[in-house]
Amino acid sequence: MNRQLQKQLTRQKIVDAAFTLLDENKSFTSISLREVAREAGIAPTSFYRHFADINELGLTLVDESGLALRQLMRKARQRIQKGGSVINISVHTFMEFITQNRNVFRLLLREHTGTSSEFRAAVMREIQYFTEELSDYVISHLELPTHIAHLQAEAMVRLVFSAGAEALDADEREVSTIAQRVITQLRFVQLGAYRYKEDGSADK
Repeated sequence: MNRQLQKQLTRQKIVDAAFTLLDENKSFTSISLREVAREAGIAPTSFYRHFADINELGLTLVDESGLALRQLMRKARQRIQKGGSVINISVHTFMEFITQNRNVFRLLLREHTGTSSEFRAAVMREIQYFTEELSDYVISHLELPTHIAHLQAEAMVRLVFSAGAEALDADEREVSTIAQRVITQLRFVQLGAYRYKEDGSADK
């Protein structure tokens, strides 16, 4: 194995180790560099070959969480192309993401309102990317004006993230109930956006 590949693999081991350490009782800010190194199976001094400090690792985790969300959107779109309700498929895909990547979502939720302004800004940036992708989809497929599509996407993302937070530690039946509730709420938002457009409310 060449040296560059080995370095990339070790860096990923550190990222995976940090995600593993997150749970319902432990946030990123309470994790030490030594804990991460131990979980990754490396010496603490080796950590600095990959990250300048623990904060740089935290920002990398936020970036990876955002990437996972964008990949989620693409996965949902692929499923939609095969037929079915846009909202149903999107919500169920999101809930699959939550149940399979609980610690990834925990990081976004916690750092969104955390004490670090740098982390808060990074999470807000990732959520904005997520919202913009949804807004672009609404514009191109549902034929809504840009400003209405963006407001709709923003409202939908807030609802879905709130439902995701509730689903984090729920059992399978509770997750299903939460999913059905947010599907109904999202339909309210969608119908409201259409009605807003038809009434010409935006011009009043």
